[in-house]
Amino acid sequence: MARENEKIPTSRVRRTATVATLAASEAVKQFGTRAANVTRGEEASEEAMARRQLETAKQIVAVLGTMKGAAMKLGQVMSFLDVGLVAEEHRDEFQRELAKLRDAAPTVSFKQMKRVIEEDLEAPISEVFATFEEEPIAAASIGQVYRATLQRDGREVAVKVQYPGVAGAVRADLQNLDMIMRLLKRMTPGMNVKAITQEIRERIVEELDYELEAQNQRSLARIFAGHPFIVVPDVISSLSRERVMVSEFVAGVGFEELKGRSQAERDRIGEIVFRFFLGCLYRHRQFSGDPHPGNFMLLEDGRIAFLDFGLFKRMELEPVELELAAQRAVSERDAATLHRLMAANGFLPEPERVDPDDLLAFVTDAIWWYTTADEEVRLTPEIATQVMIESSDPRSRHFRQMRHQDMRPEHLFGRRMEMLTLAVLSQLGAGANWHRIAREWMYGDEPVTALGREEADFYRRSGVGAAG
Repeated sequence: MARENEKIPTSRVRRTATVATLAASEAVKQFGTRAANVTRGEEASEEAMARRQLETAKQIVAVLGTMKGAAMKLGQVMSFLDVGLVAEEHRDEFQRELAKLRDAAPTVSFKQMKRVIEEDLEAPISEVFATFEEEPIAAASIGQVYRATLQRDGREVAVKVQYPGVAGAVRADLQNLDMIMRLLKRMTPGMNVKAITQEIRERIVEELDYELEAQNQRSLARIFAGHPFIVVPDVISSLSRERVMVSEFVAGVGFEELKGRSQAERDRIGEIVFRFFLGCLYRHRQFSGDPHPGNFMLLEDGRIAFLDFGLFKRMELEPVELELAAQRAVSERDAATLHRLMAANGFLPEPERVDPDDLLAFVTDAIWWYTTADEEVRLTPEIATQVMIESSDPRSRHFRQMRHQDMRPEHLFGRRMEMLTLAVLSQLGAGANWHRIAREWMYGDEPVTALGREEADFYRRSGVGAAG
């Protein structure tokens, strides 16, 4: 537990200096490692550099863990998406270090958190809750979750409480976003950096308001009420405020244990995760933008409960239909249609500079696993890493083409969600014919899996289909 007098660094200068100092010191250390490598054999040199990269990763974990702001999100993403930062032989150790951010984020004292609860609920804890466990059951990037029972009816609940001062810390992180985006602009001059930056700011600032999160969760809880394998816990609206949110308590098996389950069980879980995150976007035009492993669990009855709807996006019909049309063009290897769609909708500022066949190859490399691979694909960290590299990395063979493309801001968080869903599935080692599942919303095909048929029956009974 952090000492009560420890402060979350909120100054932009202090927070930038923390990261910059780390980067500079590690650059010197890596230069020293390279210099020493001159006198070593090739194999020993590679091992020394790999070990240095791993040590750097561990220090980054420590720094991100103290920041508790927007930078913490990066650490949580990295904890299950291998982006080639360390050598393969050290990957497991790297994952364990980064998993600490996901599963055991640094905490602040209960005395401080209690103050937030009582200020927002305008009542002593004892008047609202019959029992309240002071040890948090989960810690996230901007808050902690506690287990309690309600005074009025004895109902067991989860109480999500925002860290004191974290809102200022996140806003300080977002001030530094401009510097990051300016670097991105150099790499991709065709991108409308200002619009993308604004979209990122809006989504993350919304995440600081738990009343908005409660609204998001209520919306999905209504959609999935009675669903055969998806659960979204109910929100106690009367006890939800800007910094405190109270919802139905659920208990289940977490991600680390699920990774050790049988292949058949992991395949089932993977299909449910895929259906939930991508299905929410393409069926309901609203989705959680944060599909990391700490945000779902397997319940005793076999259903999957999904949690945390702070980073959330609602979309209009037109951009969702555009994405589906683009997916169909990729599935049908129709380069001309894909080029026309992306040019007409602002993704290609200078369409004549982008060859249609090259564009098709680029987009295919990003989404092939559910658009063109009409067979079972068992996803692995290597697949997720390669998709990430080909989609958004200077190492991509498509990088020259990427420089002349733009990302429309309304599509940004959908692509993030899709990438992180792939990362989760790859860590599970889940296998499925993802293309046949996706065709349910791409083409309106009848489902070919048992889960798909269960879900189709649910939608027919409930009358909840695609948003109109």
